[in-house]
Amino acid sequence: MEILQLLLSGLANGCVYGLIALGFVLIYKATEAVNFAQGDFMMLGAFVMIGLVNPQFMGLSFWLAVPLALLIMGALGYLFDITILRQLFGQNQIAIVILTIALGFVIRFVAGVIWGHEPLNLHSPLALGDVRFGEVVLSLADIAVIVVTVILTMLLWQFFQRTKLGLAMQAASQNQMAAYYMGIPVKRVQGAVWALAAAVACIAGILYASKGAVDVSAGFIGIKAFAAAVIGGFGSLPGALMGGLIVGVIEPFASRYLPPGYSQIAPYALLIIVLVFRPHGLFAQVRTKKV
Repeated sequence: MEILQLLLSGLANGCVYGLIALGFVLIYKATEAVNFAQGDFMMLGAFVMIGLVNPQFMGLSFWLAVPLALLIMGALGYLFDITILRQLFGQNQIAIVILTIALGFVIRFVAGVIWGHEPLNLHSPLALGDVRFGEVVLSLADIAVIVVTVILTMLLWQFFQRTKLGLAMQAASQNQMAAYYMGIPVKRVQGAVWALAAAVACIAGILYASKGAVDVSAGFIGIKAFAAAVIGGFGSLPGALMGGLIVGVIEPFASRYLPPGYSQIAPYALLIIVLVFRPHGLFAQVRTKKV
């Protein structure tokens, strides 16, 4: 039963990593850029939700605050694209990477100024109970994380495969100039994908905050989510989820069965192994770029 408990707990944590990894993949599929502030978007989404729900702030209903938080974070992602990123349109992707790293520092500073640096708990109905399966115990928050992550991954995969906007995002990632000449509004498409990635990060933040306290350093789990995206395959939405689950499951087992300290490096050791033997990721959809 201990193994099953570790497995289920790891899956719940891995789903949070997977949701953040989905944000990495969304932006990469549309722009071929890596947003290293994705974990900080998750942290900011959690704090926005706390600001809307907790009595010492606005005190709104949890279920009313969820769509409001998604709209706020989606708007912030879109504004970041139209006010800053568009100034770098056509530039080397390294410039965007450096910009997103700097953005992460700014988000952490702003969150610290507004909400402080002490851990805060979200008043969430998902944190009010546990479910028992024999000797195995799962919190409602863990179950919600698993269910929401699976549903969201399926919806996003269908979105990219079957909608005009999803196909336009993929075309823009293949060749921005060619997509532009084919009539695709590349800049608006990229704004939409940044808004979508920020909203997905907000969902991850809400679920993460439902599991426990949040502080401004919570965004650093984006590093694990990046490892998860690489392990799963950076261009694959299902791969991002599977990579997150793998990282999430490795952690509790490494913590339980390896000497102290080794559990922290276990996901990155796996990352190195994957990069050596399967550079495109375990579930990558390798394709030839058309130019």
